[in-house]
Amino acid sequence: MRRYARALVAFALAAGTVAGTAGWVSGDAQQALTGPPPGSAQWRADRTPGGGLPDPERATPGEVAQFFAGLSAAEQRRLVARHPSVVGNLDGAPLELRYRANALALAAEDDPRFRSLAAPGRRILAFDPRGRGQVAEVFGDLRTAHRVSVVVPGSDNDAGTFDRKVADHGAPVGMARTLQAEAGPGTAVVAWVGYTTPVGVGIDAATGRLAQAGADRLTRFTEGLTADGLPEPAVFCHSYGSVVCGLAAHRLAVTDLVVLGSPGMRADDVAGLRTNARVWAAKDPTDWIDNVPNVRFAGLGHGTDPTDPAFGARRVPADEARGHAGYFAPGTDSLRTFVAIARGTGARGTDAPGGAGAAADARVPADVPAPTDVPASADGQTPERVWASAEGPASERARAPEDVWAPEGVRVREGAVR
Repeated sequence: MRRYARALVAFALAAGTVAGTAGWVSGDAQQALTGPPPGSAQWRADRTPGGGLPDPERATPGEVAQFFAGLSAAEQRRLVARHPSVVGNLDGAPLELRYRANALALAAEDDPRFRSLAAPGRRILAFDPRGRGQVAEVFGDLRTAHRVSVVVPGSDNDAGTFDRKVADHGAPVGMARTLQAEAGPGTAVVAWVGYTTPVGVGIDAATGRLAQAGADRLTRFTEGLTADGLPEPAVFCHSYGSVVCGLAAHRLAVTDLVVLGSPGMRADDVAGLRTNARVWAAKDPTDWIDNVPNVRFAGLGHGTDPTDPAFGARRVPADEARGHAGYFAPGTDSLRTFVAIARGTGARGTDAPGGAGAAADARVPADVPAPTDVPASADGQTPERVWASAEGPASERARAPEDVWAPEGVRVREGAVR
């Protein structure tokens, strides 16, 4: 009887997950792409230069970086020419070599799905044509950037749909391009479609199977960035991408973990993520993700809503965003906050007890003036809960409503954030 009851609950959860996303189709089961890059067999068989090449599956990104640092420029160029598909996807290899290698791989690719990726001037940091295809593209100058961000998307994204014509801010390319354009010089943003995403909303989207495989790949990718001498990134995780980030969190060396339109992170709270990163969460009032049950049972569902105050994430204001794909829309409060995070001005001061991601530290930075349109309390003073004085010790500075942090120019109203 108990087993029957468990089966009923699991079925109800799966049905609720799909039914709660009206307008989306039930997805086909996907096989996660794992393992080393294409062409690895030929790479392993190549015994030059010297004592052989680092194993693309077993060598750490740090070991890969060390190997390339020991090669001459001519030796590096020869490897790019002979093994473009490996070098282009080899985390830890110098990004300039990866750009060149992927340009060569794309020039030789005859699949029409990927033709637009070969356009001159694009900075393709990873490209794998196997299956539905995976790709990562850089916006901004990654080598000179002082602040780096990575956008991790959710369902229905792959190399074949990477350039699809949708709202400029709704797909991975649009999210990354918009964020970098607004964040400006000194920043770079990577649109990373480096894992097998669910198709539609079905069992794949309700389980963590694809997310776990994606978490492994995301971890290695970010390790490759830092091994190449780049700053630790901030990671922006949309929809099912937030499940990937939740499962990877304890291994990611990142400054900020930002989730938006999240069905859950497979953790009960920020502490359960086991991360030193600042954790942020956004959900707008019109996002259909709010209809997805925030439960986890028998492998189905992703758990607590990260925007629930009990989760402990810093709240990103998203009252001006619209729909599931509207968080990066120009002019919205959510994008302005994302820009502040991407610039590294999203949080300042000493972290509060309870971890770097604790909501208790989501205070207004001292250099952000209080808005003039916040209603005064009965005694004529600005409500203490809404904005704190820029003066005084940190312990006396109150938080924005429901731990919402907003940069200058973003209005935060009582009751506006759900």
